[in-house]
Amino acid sequence: MKVTVASGKGGTGKTTLVTNLALSLTQLERVQVLDCDVEEPNSNLFLGAELTHLENIEIMTPVVDAEKCDGCGKCVRFCQYNSLALAKEKVLVFSEMCHGCGGCKLVCPQNAISEEPRTIGVVEGGNIGALMDKETKEIQTPHIEFLQGLLKPSEPMAVPIIKALKKRMWDDGAVLLDAPPGTSCPVIEALRGSDFCLLVTEPTPFGLHDLKLAVDVVRSMEIPFGVIINRDGAGNDEVRKYCSNESIRVLLSIPESMEIAKLYSDGIPFVTKMDQWPVRFQNLWSDIEKMASAAQMAKVGEVK
Repeated sequence: MKVTVASGKGGTGKTTLVTNLALSLTQLERVQVLDCDVEEPNSNLFLGAELTHLENIEIMTPVVDAEKCDGCGKCVRFCQYNSLALAKEKVLVFSEMCHGCGGCKLVCPQNAISEEPRTIGVVEGGNIGALMDKETKEIQTPHIEFLQGLLKPSEPMAVPIIKALKKRMWDDGAVLLDAPPGTSCPVIEALRGSDFCLLVTEPTPFGLHDLKLAVDVVRSMEIPFGVIINRDGAGNDEVRKYCSNESIRVLLSIPESMEIAKLYSDGIPFVTKMDQWPVRFQNLWSDIEKMASAAQMAKVGEVK
């Protein structure tokens, strides 16, 4: 089951939900967490995996041979990303804007363009669950495989990093993806192929506005989804009214709580200190499985 946790804006509580849900689910099945917010991954602040470097992520960028290039400009006209420019019959390459499609090389009539790899980020990972109490011999922290992507500073393209992360997804177990905020291309890539989406929002005018944008995205991608209200009680009830009017299920609400806020500020997932919450998150997972299964059955019925 692949579940992406997304939101229309930053700061709504995606990482809070992902980390607490992951820790709760280890009592039921093995869990994999992918932090796809590659510009500023922060899930591991709460999970504490010892990360090791797994992979450099590279894209191929053009190199122009000035001896062969006749300045025809075909490569410049082809490039939709403005990573090539023609100045006094000389082609200039702005590699940071290149998307690595390789089209410029294909259209060059003089075979003046070759390609070289450029590292734009890395994938890191580690396991959580190796700590054991010396006296009781019990595992102190449940097993989770954690992966995160990290985009290099000044690099503009997050999508190749997210794609590389998703290639390492398990085929079974509980897979949780912490998506970037917003509704742009990196979010679309994180959502692609998900069995279900949890949209996290807050009960504020800004939260409602951006929730509506996120709802439009997941509906257009035909991904079943539900809403989580974080910091419930801190604002108004307009989010609940909107969800009711749109026939959207509010699957869980996390209250505005000083205790939760203090634990968060110390980097402590609140399910490890508040006994009633692991069961709530397990019940949430059960609801997700039922909704995802119903959506899949409905699709099969439509095909027939």
